[in-house]
Amino acid sequence: MVAEGEARGPVDGAQDPRNNSGPMSRANTLRVSAVQLSSTDKLERNLAECWRWVEAAAKDGPDVIVLPENFAFLGSEADKRSHAERLGDTAGPIQAALAGMARRAGAFVVGGGMPERSADPDRPYNSAVVYSPSGECVAVYRKMHLFDADLPNGERLRESGAVSAGAEPVVVVLRGVTVGLSICYDLRFPEFYRVLVDRGAEVLMVPAAFTHQTGKAHWQVLLRARAIESEAWVVGANQWGEHSPGRTSYGHSAIIDPWGTPVAECPDGPGVIAFELDLGYARAVRSRLPSLRHRRIRW
Repeated sequence: MVAEGEARGPVDGAQDPRNNSGPMSRANTLRVSAVQLSSTDKLERNLAECWRWVEAAAKDGPDVIVLPENFAFLGSEADKRSHAERLGDTAGPIQAALAGMARRAGAFVVGGGMPERSADPDRPYNSAVVYSPSGECVAVYRKMHLFDADLPNGERLRESGAVSAGAEPVVVVLRGVTVGLSICYDLRFPEFYRVLVDRGAEVLMVPAAFTHQTGKAHWQVLLRARAIESEAWVVGANQWGEHSPGRTSYGHSAIIDPWGTPVAECPDGPGVIAFELDLGYARAVRSRLPSLRHRRIRW
């Protein structure tokens, strides 16, 4: 299933900047596809599914294809460690697959979150890696925000016990457009996206594996909030369905415009959504509602 979104809804009650941003040119747009997967603890099976959906997305002629978090492996932390690859290891199955997908699709491919070896062998990074159409790795973002919590039932969740945190927000220029990278739990930290916007981001990528419970309550709300406050396009590529007993993801991958309007959304099941992001529209929103320029607090 490849779904094409349709923009809808005005920017304000009187006038829509979408109608006044001038004609779209290739330099002023970014064609993006977001893939929704249902990954498991079977690496080869997952990579085969990635190939399947990247090839389906490529038929639409995208500039960028975004895979969700844990696209290559979604299972136990011990097994995840065994699949961690050293960045730049072209023989590693995950990186080799991403490079091959990008070359085959003729597009940038964002691997939304893969286990990357760190200085601590027990705690790999969770890294979003970007591959160019020539198969080269052009950007790496290591997930900064890790979910540690003590639940009312006494359960202790410690993502930091199995994952090393990254230290630096990352933006990358793709087809002349500055794109900010993030992963899943980052979505709950608006100040993080402020940094990406301050570094020039007009498009925000959010690959994720949001659980069904939290996703149903917060996924689209948070995507829309980040779009509205950042006045940027937001692309959310999420995992879907039951991965193992007790672990289910929400799905509903979505693309949100800079006014906060969902313009494309994936139904239940694996699939792809696509949309042509108009950067002139994003700039028109920022011009006509200049909240980013009106900020009084700086760090």
